[in-house]
Amino acid sequence: MQLGARWAAVADILTEVFEDKYPADNIINTYLRAHKYIGSKDRRFIVEKVWDIIRHRCRLSFEAESLDVRKILMVYLKDEDLDLIFGTDEYALSSLTKDEKNWLKNLEEKSYPTWVEAETPQWLFDKIKNISILKSLNEPASADLRINTSSVADVIKHLQSEGLFFRPTPYSPIGIRSFERVNLNNCAAYQNGEVDVQDEASQIGAILAQPKPYEKIIDYCAGAGGKTLTMLYLMEGKGKVFVHDANPKRMDALKDRACRLNSKSFEVIDNLQNETFNLFVVDAPCSGTGTWRRAPDAKFRLTLGQLAELTRVQAEILEKAYKHTSAGGRIVYMTCSVLEDEDEGIIQNFVEKHADVKAVDLRPIWENNLNGAYPFSNPYMAKFSPYLTQTDGFFVCVLQKK
Repeated sequence: MQLGARWAAVADILTEVFEDKYPADNIINTYLRAHKYIGSKDRRFIVEKVWDIIRHRCRLSFEAESLDVRKILMVYLKDEDLDLIFGTDEYALSSLTKDEKNWLKNLEEKSYPTWVEAETPQWLFDKIKNISILKSLNEPASADLRINTSSVADVIKHLQSEGLFFRPTPYSPIGIRSFERVNLNNCAAYQNGEVDVQDEASQIGAILAQPKPYEKIIDYCAGAGGKTLTMLYLMEGKGKVFVHDANPKRMDALKDRACRLNSKSFEVIDNLQNETFNLFVVDAPCSGTGTWRRAPDAKFRLTLGQLAELTRVQAEILEKAYKHTSAGGRIVYMTCSVLEDEDEGIIQNFVEKHADVKAVDLRPIWENNLNGAYPFSNPYMAKFSPYLTQTDGFFVCVLQKK
């Protein structure tokens, strides 16, 4: 592809992304499947530029005073030779008009409001109010894996023999990390079940839950089953985990992962009926604000109405967990969110309603099961972020019934 055609493809994808209806990765994959003639180098160029522009959408649209893709590209490329990009051939974007050139030439430098500097919609910045965390959530994520064997060192050595370079994660004793591009499709260690994809914070969430062999455990919002499989690994195959999800199709991935990892000691249940559990794990449906490193476009699709509905559902699920947790049992509440509405706020409201429930001090659990000092100021609520812990944004609170 010529350079102009590459940028035309970028513009086509961004036009749909900026409608804020569908996830950008779905849009990108659909576009590339429909244009199979695009070579691997061209694909990489297009995908990298699309994601870079999405990550800087607030700044670019602020400078362009518009969400018009053509204007945003002009601002993004203003230091390039635009005559080599616009109007170069029949597949390129049309040539810049005289008015467009004058508009670009006369653009004035502007001071960014804090929310623009943080690359976050203003209403979300007003909720989070931490520019360091928001900037860290706009950086690309590392590639984290969980080992499914007995030795981190052996797995790292095996991966190195395949040309993949990992190192132990800072906190999780069962995690490894790479800051390079990782393709696991042809990775023998992955296909043989020696590793699984899981962010370090999610691994730690399962460790803080302290699943014990032969306890009656449920992963209530199991989804693709990452924490289910980690808990089974921690239990060394002794006992099983019950799993449930409001959307059973989401658990199809769990079955495939379990087969690859040879970890099948789980049982799917459709409803709780009158069952009670010693450990009730809730990885609640949430806004996903903690995963913006991987999906920076998601911040533009989230609305106040959606957030209000999510917090209603989260509170409802916690009440269900309370009802189905036995006396002396534990409820572990997790989200992949950095919003207080979905984290501290939900816990505070719940504890106020239930005098027989208290939050567990996480520091001794951390010290006995994880590496490094407990990194959070609140001993009862672990609040992860790329800025503080170099992980996804994540929240964990362990509650115990008296």
